[in-house]
Amino acid sequence: MNFVILGIIVVLLVVFFTMVPVGLWITARFSGVNISMPALVAMRFRRLSPSKIVNAMIKSHQAGIQISTNDLESHYLAGGNINQVVDALIAAERANIDLSFEQAAAIDLAGRNVFEAVQVSVTPKVINTPVIAAVAKNGIEVKVIAKVTVRANIERLVGGAGEETIIARVGEGIVTTVGSSNSHAQVLENPDNISQTVLMKGLDSGTAFEILSIDIADVDVGRNVGAQLQRDQAEADKNIAQAKAEERRAQAIALEQENRAKVVEAESKIPTAIAKAFEEGNLGVMDYYNIKNVNADTKMRESISGEDGADLDV
Repeated sequence: MNFVILGIIVVLLVVFFTMVPVGLWITARFSGVNISMPALVAMRFRRLSPSKIVNAMIKSHQAGIQISTNDLESHYLAGGNINQVVDALIAAERANIDLSFEQAAAIDLAGRNVFEAVQVSVTPKVINTPVIAAVAKNGIEVKVIAKVTVRANIERLVGGAGEETIIARVGEGIVTTVGSSNSHAQVLENPDNISQTVLMKGLDSGTAFEILSIDIADVDVGRNVGAQLQRDQAEADKNIAQAKAEERRAQAIALEQENRAKVVEAESKIPTAIAKAFEEGNLGVMDYYNIKNVNADTKMRESISGEDGADLDV
């Protein structure tokens, strides 16, 4: 019986210390955070993590930032990262940046790293663009790599465009600037003109960043696009001319074959014409033999020359 009672007591103690975070409550009290034991137990029933809530409150209290338990619980239930929000508030407080808990929570729920945003707001970030190829007016390609120094704009982090938009806009500005240059030599001589022109376009409008500077890191000469286009055009013209010549040759061959057919047709009528001439008395025997001699002489000449002539045999 005593073992049963002892077992029940042990089970009750395990359940008590599981449901009631006594150690966490003691830590909070010694850290200066005023939170009651029932409140910690209620967090478990609301499917919250008391340790995360209490640790965030201790961290903010030690930094001198007052955050209510309800705010932390609401942000945690919304799927936010309360530790990241608290770290961002502490960093903003140290850097004298005006950032409220509501702003930090909204930025965090928007999917952005609010702590990193505060760091970028304090220490500007350098974004390296990929190789951007543009063609000057003389047809020479210029390859440019730029370094964009940006600072996070806390007020525009929610709903503002990210780094991809900055890179795309800078690339568009570089292509436009190089394309308006008369020659690639102007770009190579004064690469700063690119950064100055692009910087004046206000490319950070609607983004979560403020562009501080655009520096041209590298400028290289690429292909001669104009010459290549001329070669391609010349090749296309040559192909068109060849096609037209082939068409004319085919027409000439067809005309030659048609003329040969007419000759063969005319030659086939010769025996009939000779016979008719005999009947009408327009052709004598001697005339006929002369024609045969001429025909034989023609065949002999053609055999000597290697050509096939027309056969006038009657």
